[in-house]
Amino acid sequence: MPTTDAPTKRGRPGYDQQSVLRIAVDVFNRHGYDATSMGILAENLGISKSAIYHHVPSKGDLLKLALDHALGGLESILEQPEATSGAADARLEFVLRQTVAVLVDRLPFVTLLLRLRGNTDIERDALERRRTFDHKVAGLISAARDEGSLRADIDPRTVSRLLFGMINSIVEWYKPGGSLSPQRLADDVITMAFEGLHAEA
Repeated sequence: MPTTDAPTKRGRPGYDQQSVLRIAVDVFNRHGYDATSMGILAENLGISKSAIYHHVPSKGDLLKLALDHALGGLESILEQPEATSGAADARLEFVLRQTVAVLVDRLPFVTLLLRLRGNTDIERDALERRRTFDHKVAGLISAARDEGSLRADIDPRTVSRLLFGMINSIVEWYKPGGSLSPQRLADDVITMAFEGLHAEA
């Protein structure tokens, strides 16, 4: 599973850039990015607004760092050997499994990504990067269909939207540390995607 930690920068005592970022992402997810002021961030951090600027130049920079952390994890999946060689259906399964793994590992960051409205240049750039990722996965679906390993009667774009609709919903209900492990969650997603709900004959 790809693991690229959010960047760390030393600043005021008690916090580094990564810890400020994690708290900021939690606040963005609870209040919404647009509704979150630097004052609200400072209150949640227990420091002054001026102290936040020792870590990042602006609220937008916090957003960019957070979205880069989410998107970097997703984009790195497509660079792995298992995603670039072999049968298309196996590559697709690998990408879906790793997408679930990144989502669980970076849950607050991916949650923020999925809740973007596209109101700023930073958000629009992130959404374009996400669309590029989705488009590449749709290409894998098309390739698997052409190889004969996936059914051909559903448009690959529809399949891609349905798959990511299922995977993206995880951020709304999955609780890390509960009875459902990340590995079992990925197994269940793959079973649903490739085998459906019908019991074996």
